[in-house]
Amino acid sequence: MSYRVLSAELSAHTGASIRLCGWVHRRRVLAKVTFLIVRDRAGLAQVVVPPGVAVPGEESVVEVTGRVVANPVAPGGFEVAYEGIEVLSEAEPPPVELFRPAVEAGLPALLDHAAVSLRHPARRAVFAASAAAVKAFRATLDGLGFTEVHTPKIVGSATESGANVFALDYFGRPAYLAQSPQFYKQTMVGVFERVYEVGPVFRAEPHDTSRHLATYTSLDAELGFVRDHRDVMAVLSRVVRAMAEAAGLSEVRLPGEIPVVHFTEALKIAGAAPDEPDLAPEHERTIGAWALAEHGSDFVYVEGYPMAKRPFYTHPQPSDPRWSNSFDLLFRGMELVTGGQRLHRYADYLAALGPQAEGLDGYLAAFRHGMPPHGGFAIGLERFLARLTGAANVRETTLFPRDLHRLAP
Repeated sequence: MSYRVLSAELSAHTGASIRLCGWVHRRRVLAKVTFLIVRDRAGLAQVVVPPGVAVPGEESVVEVTGRVVANPVAPGGFEVAYEGIEVLSEAEPPPVELFRPAVEAGLPALLDHAAVSLRHPARRAVFAASAAAVKAFRATLDGLGFTEVHTPKIVGSATESGANVFALDYFGRPAYLAQSPQFYKQTMVGVFERVYEVGPVFRAEPHDTSRHLATYTSLDAELGFVRDHRDVMAVLSRVVRAMAEAAGLSEVRLPGEIPVVHFTEALKIAGAAPDEPDLAPEHERTIGAWALAEHGSDFVYVEGYPMAKRPFYTHPQPSDPRWSNSFDLLFRGMELVTGGQRLHRYADYLAALGPQAEGLDGYLAAFRHGMPPHGGFAIGLERFLARLTGAANVRETTLFPRDLHRLAP
């Protein structure tokens, strides 16, 4: 009895009778023959069907039986000579044409019909690369002695200053969707020393831009016994190199050492006023262009952001407390990663928080009982993919995005 073979495996079954299962990607009905292109998880396969045999329309799910024969002009150099076909599920005409090399539809149409548009090979490739990048993130940190953790996504207080929160009713008490796992991953440094998490975060910021979402996937890491934020940057450099190589969607220019500039120098490169408190998107683009021209790098670190623009748990620069031991990693002219060294002494937290410390007893407990110098970072997965693919909008690299206007599909 024939058994299922994937499209990419046909070459190993020349002359054998096999079952090919998948979706009808394209059909070309000619006078003397019909060519049926079947798509499965591994790619495309051509089925040669004799005249007079009824074949279903695009996106119908089929099981084809036939014999594998060599044909240099067929996808992969092999095709299936038809013996029989069973329609497992008949489809209506798809809202977008999936057989064309590129998806010829605007972003709203792609998102509205995501259940079908995500089947296009080019769209599938993006999210296959996403999976590969996350796998590389995990593998790199596993190899460096990190432990994966899973922290709550419903919390009793806000985590990040400057970011709005989604409030909810938690059995009659106020609660929030977590803006990040920051407090928990710091706590877990006191348990495992090195931890990471892959999970959703929620930001109720009213941004309607091409780079912001209400929820996205954050790749977080935190490590103990650092000397300063440069130790964190060294780990991050290994992680982003592995992720870029694993995703493989475009050539990434990444030298042996990623260039580093202090925030004050970054302002000069960007042509910004010396009293600017932060980098605007146009500043990031200018600095990214400088890194590529001067260092041949798609990445550049900006360190030493003003303490006034960083969360309370950020460690100040010892030589000048106006600046922080924190950094952003820019990828092709856009901020991809934020990270840095954290405060680790209980007294420093009391000084930084003042009266607000009373509402953070659970978080501060770890520091009352001894925490090592530590730091970490967070990578936005969808933004990483957008920069990697050259997508104009982060929604192109997000499965079922959520923003100000979209809550479906």
